[in-house]
Amino acid sequence: MILPTGKLDSDLLKQIVFDKITYRNDDVKVRPGIGEDCACMDFGDFDCVMSTDPITSAVNDIGRLSIHITCNDIASNGVQPLGIMLAVMLPEGTTDQDVEHIMGQAAETAAALKVEIIGGHTEITPAVKQPVIVSTAIGKTAAGTSQSGNDMVPGDWIMMTKTCGLEGSGIIACDYASMLAQEKDAAGDPLFTEEEIHRAQSFLDRVSVVAEGVAAGRVGTHGMHDITEGGILGAVWEMCQIAGTGAEVWEKEIPIEPETEKICRLFDIDPLRLISSGSMVIIAPADKRQAMEDAMAAAGVRISAIGRITEAAEGIRMIRKASGSGAGQSGEEIDPPYMDEIYKVAGRKPVERR
Repeated sequence: MILPTGKLDSDLLKQIVFDKITYRNDDVKVRPGIGEDCACMDFGDFDCVMSTDPITSAVNDIGRLSIHITCNDIASNGVQPLGIMLAVMLPEGTTDQDVEHIMGQAAETAAALKVEIIGGHTEITPAVKQPVIVSTAIGKTAAGTSQSGNDMVPGDWIMMTKTCGLEGSGIIACDYASMLAQEKDAAGDPLFTEEEIHRAQSFLDRVSVVAEGVAAGRVGTHGMHDITEGGILGAVWEMCQIAGTGAEVWEKEIPIEPETEKICRLFDIDPLRLISSGSMVIIAPADKRQAMEDAMAAAGVRISAIGRITEAAEGIRMIRKASGSGAGQSGEEIDPPYMDEIYKVAGRKPVERR
Protein backbone atom coordinates (compact mmCIF):
# COMPACT_ATOMS: atom_id res chain seq x y z
CA MET A 1 0.00 0.00 0.00
CA ILE A 2 1.38 3.39 -1.01
CA LEU A 3 0.96 5.84 1.85
CA PRO A 4 -0.18 9.46 1.33
CA THR A 5 1.81 12.56 2.22
CA GLY A 6 1.68 13.67 5.85
CA LYS A 7 1.44 11.97 9.23
CA LEU A 8 0.45 8.32 9.31
CA ASP A 9 -3.23 7.59 9.85
CA SER A 10 -3.81 7.09 13.60
CA ASP A 11 -4.95 3.46 13.30
CA LEU A 12 -2.05 2.59 11.01
CA LEU A 13 0.40 4.37 13.31
CA LYS A 14 -0.75 2.20 16.20
CA GLN A 15 -0.68 -1.03 14.20
CA ILE A 16 2.65 -0.76 12.42
CA VAL A 17 4.61 1.53 14.76
CA PHE A 18 3.40 1.62 18.37
CA ASP A 19 2.43 -2.05 18.54
CA LYS A 20 5.93 -3.02 17.35
CA ILE A 21 7.53 -1.38 20.39
CA THR A 22 7.50 -4.16 23.01
CA TYR A 23 10.42 -3.47 25.35
CA ARG A 24 9.50 -1.47 28.46
CA ASN A 25 11.83 0.36 30.84
CA ASP A 26 10.56 1.01 34.37
CA ASP A 27 11.97 4.56 34.32
CA VAL A 28 9.69 5.62 31.45
CA LYS A 29 6.54 7.32 32.77
CA VAL A 30 4.89 8.40 29.51
CA ARG A 31 5.26 6.36 26.31
CA PRO A 32 4.27 6.94 22.67
CA GLY A 33 0.54 7.28 22.06
CA ILE A 34 -2.01 9.09 19.93
CA GLY A 35 -2.23 12.66 21.20
CA GLU A 36 0.91 12.44 23.36
CA ASP A 37 3.31 15.27 22.56
CA CYS A 38 6.13 14.15 24.84
CA ALA A 39 7.86 11.24 26.50
CA CYS A 40 8.48 11.52 30.25
CA MET A 41 11.23 9.71 32.17
CA ASP A 42 11.88 9.30 35.88
CA PHE A 43 15.04 11.13 36.93
CA GLY A 44 14.54 10.81 40.68
CA ASP A 45 13.40 14.14 42.13
CA PHE A 46 12.79 15.37 38.58
CA ASP A 47 11.06 14.22 35.42
CA CYS A 48 12.84 14.56 32.08
CA VAL A 49 10.39 15.54 29.33
CA MET A 50 11.42 15.06 25.68
CA SER A 51 9.90 15.57 22.24
CA THR A 52 11.10 15.19 18.66
CA ASP A 53 9.55 16.51 15.45
CA PRO A 54 10.53 17.37 11.86
CA ILE A 55 10.02 20.49 9.79
CA THR A 56 9.29 19.38 6.21
CA SER A 57 6.73 21.80 4.77
CA ALA A 58 8.52 25.16 5.21
CA VAL A 59 11.60 26.55 3.46
CA ASN A 60 12.16 30.25 4.20
CA ASP A 61 11.61 29.99 7.96
CA ILE A 62 12.74 26.44 8.65
CA GLY A 63 15.44 27.53 11.12
CA ARG A 64 13.17 29.28 13.58
CA LEU A 65 10.28 26.82 13.14
CA SER A 66 12.59 23.91 13.98
CA ILE A 67 13.15 25.45 17.41
CA HIS A 68 9.54 26.31 18.08
CA ILE A 69 7.99 22.98 17.05
CA THR A 70 9.52 20.83 19.79
CA CYS A 71 9.83 23.55 22.43
CA ASN A 72 6.06 23.96 22.01
CA ASP A 73 5.61 20.25 22.71
CA ILE A 74 7.59 20.54 25.95
CA ALA A 75 5.47 23.57 26.91
CA SER A 76 2.31 21.52 26.30
CA ASN A 77 3.29 19.61 29.43
CA GLY A 78 3.52 22.88 31.35
CA VAL A 79 7.32 22.62 31.31
CA GLN A 80 9.99 25.15 30.33
CA PRO A 81 12.29 23.69 27.63
CA LEU A 82 16.01 23.78 28.47
CA GLY A 83 17.94 22.33 25.53
CA ILE A 84 17.46 21.29 21.92
CA MET A 85 19.30 19.16 19.34
CA LEU A 86 18.99 19.63 15.57
CA ALA A 87 19.55 17.10 12.76
CA VAL A 88 19.82 19.25 9.63
CA MET A 89 19.60 17.58 6.21
CA LEU A 90 20.17 19.85 3.21
CA PRO A 91 19.88 19.22 -0.55
CA GLU A 92 22.73 19.26 -3.00
CA GLY A 93 23.36 22.80 -4.21
CA THR A 94 23.07 24.27 -0.70
CA THR A 95 25.53 27.13 -0.13
CA ASP A 96 27.37 28.17 3.01
CA GLN A 97 25.15 31.28 3.05
CA ASP A 98 22.08 29.03 3.13
CA VAL A 99 23.42 27.14 6.15
CA GLU A 100 24.36 30.39 7.87
CA HIS A 101 20.84 31.74 7.30
CA ILE A 102 19.15 28.63 8.70
CA MET A 103 21.39 28.37 11.75
CA GLY A 104 21.23 32.10 12.35
CA GLN A 105 17.44 31.82 12.58
CA ALA A 106 17.69 28.79 14.86
CA ALA A 107 20.24 30.40 17.17
CA GLU A 108 18.31 33.66 17.44
CA THR A 109 15.04 31.85 18.19
CA ALA A 110 16.63 29.55 20.76
CA ALA A 111 18.23 32.51 22.53
CA ALA A 112 14.86 34.32 22.69
CA LEU A 113 13.32 31.23 24.33
CA LYS A 114 16.34 30.78 26.63
CA VAL A 115 16.94 27.31 25.21
CA GLU A 116 20.49 26.12 24.44
CA ILE A 117 21.28 24.26 21.21
CA ILE A 118 23.25 21.39 22.75
CA GLY A 119 24.11 19.31 19.70
CA GLY A 120 22.93 17.68 16.50
CA HIS A 121 24.13 16.90 12.98
CA THR A 122 24.37 18.78 9.67
CA GLU A 123 24.88 17.27 6.23
CA ILE A 124 24.30 17.78 2.51
CA THR A 125 22.50 14.79 1.03
CA PRO A 126 20.79 13.79 -2.24
CA ALA A 127 18.15 12.10 -0.07
CA VAL A 128 16.23 15.41 0.29
CA LYS A 129 15.08 17.93 -2.31
CA GLN A 130 14.57 20.79 0.15
CA PRO A 131 15.87 21.45 3.69
CA VAL A 132 14.60 19.08 6.40
CA ILE A 133 15.30 19.58 10.11
CA VAL A 134 14.47 17.14 12.89
CA SER A 135 14.63 18.74 16.34
CA THR A 136 14.61 17.13 19.77
CA ALA A 137 13.86 19.30 22.80
CA ILE A 138 14.39 18.49 26.47
CA GLY A 139 12.75 19.91 29.59
CA LYS A 140 12.99 19.28 33.33
CA THR A 141 10.26 19.50 35.95
CA ALA A 142 9.68 18.38 39.53
CA ALA A 143 8.62 14.74 39.61
CA GLY A 144 4.89 14.25 39.06
CA THR A 145 4.12 17.84 37.97
CA SER A 146 3.97 17.35 34.18
CA GLN A 147 0.48 18.05 32.77
CA SER A 148 -1.37 15.07 31.32
CA GLY A 149 -4.41 14.59 29.08
CA ASN A 150 -5.22 11.45 31.06
CA ASP A 151 -6.87 13.79 33.59
CA MET A 152 -9.58 14.99 31.15
CA VAL A 153 -13.16 14.51 32.40
CA PRO A 154 -16.61 15.48 31.06
CA GLY A 155 -17.43 19.09 31.88
CA ASP A 156 -13.88 20.37 31.31
CA TRP A 157 -13.53 23.42 29.09
CA ILE A 158 -11.78 23.10 25.72
CA MET A 159 -9.82 26.32 25.33
CA MET A 160 -7.40 27.44 22.63
CA THR A 161 -4.85 30.21 22.48
CA LYS A 162 -4.39 32.66 19.60
CA THR A 163 -6.10 31.69 16.30
CA CYS A 164 -6.51 28.65 14.05
CA GLY A 165 -4.32 28.00 11.00
CA LEU A 166 -1.68 30.40 12.31
CA GLU A 167 1.47 28.58 11.21
CA GLY A 168 0.04 27.20 7.97
CA SER A 169 -1.13 30.56 6.66
CA GLY A 170 2.15 32.14 7.77
CA ILE A 171 4.14 29.53 5.82
CA ILE A 172 2.02 30.06 2.72
CA ALA A 173 2.39 33.84 2.97
CA CYS A 174 6.18 33.49 3.18
CA ASP A 175 6.75 30.77 0.59
CA TYR A 176 4.10 32.00 -1.88
CA ALA A 177 4.35 35.76 -1.34
CA SER A 178 4.83 36.62 -5.03
CA MET A 179 1.89 34.43 -6.00
CA LEU A 180 -0.39 36.13 -3.47
CA ALA A 181 0.74 39.56 -4.68
CA GLN A 182 -0.25 38.70 -8.27
CA GLU A 183 -3.76 37.41 -7.47
CA LYS A 184 -6.65 39.62 -8.59
CA ASP A 185 -10.26 39.81 -7.44
CA ALA A 186 -13.30 39.80 -9.74
CA ALA A 187 -12.89 43.53 -10.38
CA GLY A 188 -9.25 43.11 -11.40
CA ASP A 189 -7.89 44.69 -8.20
CA PRO A 190 -5.16 43.04 -6.08
CA LEU A 191 -6.70 40.31 -3.94
CA PHE A 192 -4.14 40.87 -1.17
CA THR A 193 -2.67 44.20 -0.17
CA GLU A 194 1.01 44.39 0.65
CA GLU A 195 0.03 45.01 4.28
CA GLU A 196 -2.09 41.84 4.38
CA ILE A 197 0.75 39.71 3.01
CA HIS A 198 3.21 41.16 5.51
CA ARG A 199 0.76 40.65 8.36
CA ALA A 200 0.21 37.01 7.38
CA GLN A 201 3.99 36.50 7.19
CA SER A 202 4.27 37.93 10.71
CA PHE A 203 2.14 35.06 12.03
CA LEU A 204 5.37 33.06 12.14
CA ASP A 205 6.58 35.47 14.81
CA ARG A 206 3.79 34.11 17.04
CA VAL A 207 4.35 30.36 16.76
CA SER A 208 5.78 29.86 20.25
CA VAL A 209 3.43 28.54 22.94
CA VAL A 210 6.06 28.37 25.67
CA ALA A 211 4.69 31.40 27.55
CA GLU A 212 1.10 30.14 27.63
CA GLY A 213 2.09 26.53 28.29
CA VAL A 214 4.14 27.42 31.36
CA ALA A 215 1.49 29.89 32.58
CA ALA A 216 -1.31 27.34 32.14
CA GLY A 217 0.76 24.74 33.95
CA ARG A 218 0.89 27.02 36.99
CA VAL A 219 -2.92 27.29 37.02
CA GLY A 220 -3.32 23.53 36.54
CA THR A 221 -4.83 21.83 33.51
CA HIS A 222 -6.26 18.47 32.53
CA GLY A 223 -3.89 18.37 29.58
CA MET A 224 -2.58 20.53 26.74
CA HIS A 225 -1.73 19.89 23.08
CA ASP A 226 0.22 22.06 20.64
CA ILE A 227 -1.91 22.42 17.48
CA THR A 228 0.31 21.06 14.71
CA GLU A 229 -0.59 18.84 11.73
CA GLY A 230 -4.33 18.27 11.51
CA GLY A 231 -5.20 21.70 12.92
CA ILE A 232 -7.54 22.46 15.78
CA LEU A 233 -9.96 19.64 14.93
CA GLY A 234 -7.15 17.11 14.74
CA ALA A 235 -5.75 18.31 18.07
CA VAL A 236 -9.10 17.92 19.85
CA TRP A 237 -9.60 14.46 18.34
CA GLU A 238 -6.13 13.34 19.45
CA MET A 239 -6.62 14.63 23.00
CA CYS A 240 -9.86 12.69 23.32
CA GLN A 241 -7.96 9.50 22.47
CA ILE A 242 -5.70 9.95 25.49
CA ALA A 243 -8.49 9.95 28.08
CA GLY A 244 -11.17 8.10 26.10
CA THR A 245 -13.66 10.98 26.21
CA GLY A 246 -15.96 12.74 23.77
CA ALA A 247 -16.01 16.44 22.92
CA GLU A 248 -18.31 19.15 21.64
CA VAL A 249 -16.58 21.93 19.69
CA TRP A 250 -18.38 25.14 18.69
CA GLU A 251 -17.20 26.36 15.29
CA LYS A 252 -18.44 29.91 15.87
CA GLU A 253 -16.15 30.26 18.90
CA ILE A 254 -12.96 29.24 17.03
CA PRO A 255 -10.99 32.45 16.31
CA ILE A 256 -9.43 32.98 12.89
CA GLU A 257 -7.44 35.87 11.46
CA PRO A 258 -8.98 37.50 8.36
CA GLU A 259 -5.75 36.91 6.42
CA THR A 260 -5.83 33.20 7.30
CA GLU A 261 -9.44 32.98 6.18
CA LYS A 262 -8.60 34.74 2.91
CA ILE A 263 -5.57 32.54 2.16
CA CYS A 264 -7.52 29.36 2.90
CA ARG A 265 -10.38 30.46 0.65
CA LEU A 266 -7.94 31.16 -2.20
CA PHE A 267 -6.29 27.75 -1.96
CA ASP A 268 -9.56 25.96 -1.12
CA ILE A 269 -8.24 24.51 2.15
CA ASP A 270 -9.85 24.13 5.57
CA PRO A 271 -8.35 26.42 8.26
CA LEU A 272 -9.67 24.08 10.98
CA ARG A 273 -7.47 21.31 9.56
CA LEU A 274 -4.43 23.51 8.89
CA ILE A 275 -1.17 23.20 10.86
CA SER A 276 -1.19 25.82 13.62
CA SER A 277 1.90 25.82 15.82
CA GLY A 278 1.52 28.93 17.96
CA SER A 279 -1.92 27.87 19.15
CA MET A 280 -2.42 25.56 22.12
CA VAL A 281 -5.40 23.46 23.14
CA ILE A 282 -5.78 23.75 26.90
CA ILE A 283 -8.20 21.49 28.77
CA ALA A 284 -9.23 23.54 31.79
CA PRO A 285 -11.08 22.01 34.74
CA ALA A 286 -14.68 23.26 34.95
CA ASP A 287 -13.89 25.56 37.88
CA LYS A 288 -10.68 27.04 36.40
CA ARG A 289 -11.90 28.81 33.27
CA GLN A 290 -11.68 32.27 34.83
CA ALA A 291 -8.30 31.57 36.41
CA MET A 292 -7.03 30.39 33.03
CA GLU A 293 -8.35 33.48 31.27
CA ASP A 294 -6.71 35.68 33.92
CA ALA A 295 -3.37 33.86 33.54
CA MET A 296 -3.45 34.26 29.76
CA ALA A 297 -4.34 37.94 30.07
CA ALA A 298 -1.33 38.43 32.36
CA ALA A 299 0.85 36.63 29.78
CA GLY A 300 -0.57 38.78 26.95
CA VAL A 301 -2.04 35.76 25.15
CA ARG A 302 -5.50 35.59 23.58
CA ILE A 303 -7.56 32.60 24.75
CA SER A 304 -11.02 31.38 23.72
CA ALA A 305 -13.36 28.75 25.15
CA ILE A 306 -14.37 26.69 22.10
CA GLY A 307 -16.17 23.70 23.60
CA ARG A 308 -16.56 21.16 26.40
CA ILE A 309 -15.33 17.64 27.09
CA THR A 310 -18.22 15.14 27.08
CA GLU A 311 -18.84 11.47 27.79
CA ALA A 312 -17.27 9.11 25.26
CA ALA A 313 -20.71 7.86 24.17
CA GLU A 314 -21.54 11.36 22.88
CA GLY A 315 -18.71 11.19 20.34
CA ILE A 316 -16.30 13.88 19.17
CA ARG A 317 -18.49 16.45 17.46
CA MET A 318 -18.46 19.96 16.04
CA ILE A 319 -21.47 22.27 16.08
CA ARG A 320 -21.40 24.32 12.88
CA LYS A 321 -21.86 28.11 13.02
CA ALA A 322 -25.38 27.94 11.62
CA SER A 323 -26.44 25.64 14.47
CA GLY A 324 -25.33 27.88 17.34
CA SER A 325 -23.68 26.31 20.38
CA GLY A 326 -24.62 24.61 23.59
CA ALA A 327 -25.76 21.26 24.92
CA GLY A 328 -28.26 19.19 23.00
CA GLN A 329 -26.92 19.95 19.53
CA SER A 330 -26.27 16.86 17.41
CA GLY A 331 -23.37 18.34 15.44
CA GLU A 332 -21.17 16.48 12.97
CA GLU A 333 -18.53 13.92 13.78
CA ILE A 334 -14.92 15.09 13.85
CA ASP A 335 -12.79 12.66 11.87
CA PRO A 336 -9.25 11.61 12.88
CA PRO A 337 -6.48 13.83 11.48
CA TYR A 338 -5.31 12.76 8.04
CA MET A 339 -3.14 14.72 5.60
CA ASP A 340 -2.69 18.29 6.79
CA GLU A 341 -4.11 20.97 4.49
CA ILE A 342 -0.65 22.52 4.06
CA TYR A 343 0.37 19.60 1.81
CA LYS A 344 -2.43 20.47 -0.61
CA VAL A 345 -0.70 23.79 -1.31
CA ALA A 346 2.90 22.70 -1.83
CA GLY A 347 3.90 22.72 -5.48
CA ARG A 348 0.59 23.89 -6.90
CA LYS A 349 -1.22 27.06 -7.87
CA PRO A 350 -4.25 28.51 -6.08
CA VAL A 351 -7.59 27.07 -7.20
CA GLU A 352 -9.88 29.19 -9.35
CA ARG A 353 -12.24 31.32 -7.32
CA ARG A 354 -15.87 30.31 -7.68
